Amino acid sequence: MPERTIVVLISGSGSNLQALIDATQEGRLRAKIIAVISNRQKAFGLERAKKAGIPTDTFSLKKFREQGQSRIDFDVAIAKTIQERYHPALIVLAGWMHILSPEFLSFFEKQNNIINLHPALPGQFDGAHAIERAFEAFKQGKITHTGIMVHKVIADVDRGEVILKREIPIEQNDTLETLEERIHSYEHKLIVEAAQAFLDNLENN
Repeated sequence: MPERTIVVLISGSGSNLQALIDATQEGRLRAKIIAVISNRQKAFGLERAKKAGIPTDTFSLKKFREQGQSRIDFDVAIAKTIQERYHPALIVLAGWMHILSPEFLSFFEKQNNIINLHPALPGQFDGAHAIERAFEAFKQGKITHTGIMVHKVIADVDRGEVILKREIPIEQNDTLETLEERIHSYEHKLIVEAAQAFLDNLENN
C-alpha cells in the first residue's frame, strides 16, 4: 500500500493549507503532510505549518537571481528537494503563486502527482485574477455562476485533468469581497476532498 504522504506548496496566508492540516488531524483526510514549501519567507502559512509540527522549506527566486541563477534553476532546486528529501505520494499547490516550468514538472512526470486548486471552472478564467475576472463577467451579464476546481498540473496552465469541481453561484447583491469569501469557503472543502480522492485512486491502482 503506497504511503499517504503530502507536500504542500504555498505562497501566502495558507488558509487552504490549514484546511488540509485540520482534515488530517481530524481523520477526514487519511494522509500525513510531511512538508510545507513556500516561495515567500514571510508567508503566514509557514507559521501554520510550524504550529502543527510540519517541517518547512523556503526558496527565494530573488536570491537565486542575485546569485546569477535563473527561474529554471529555482524550479529545479525545489523539485530536487521535494523528490530527494520527501518523495511524497502527492504534491498539492495550495495558493502557490508561481507557474511551474516544464523542467519542474519533468521530475514528476512518471508519478503525475501534482494537483492545483484554481478558483474557476475548467476552461474559464485560466491563470491569475480568476475571481476578479469572473465577477466582472457577471456584472456584464455574461455568466450567472463561477466555480472552483482541483486539477492535475501540466505545462498548459490550469488545463490539466480535473479531479473535482464545484459550481458556485454569484448573487445579485454580491461584492467582490463577498464572492471571494464564498469561493474560499468552498475551496477549503474541495481541496481536502480532491486530495483524498487522488490518494484513494492511487491506492486502488
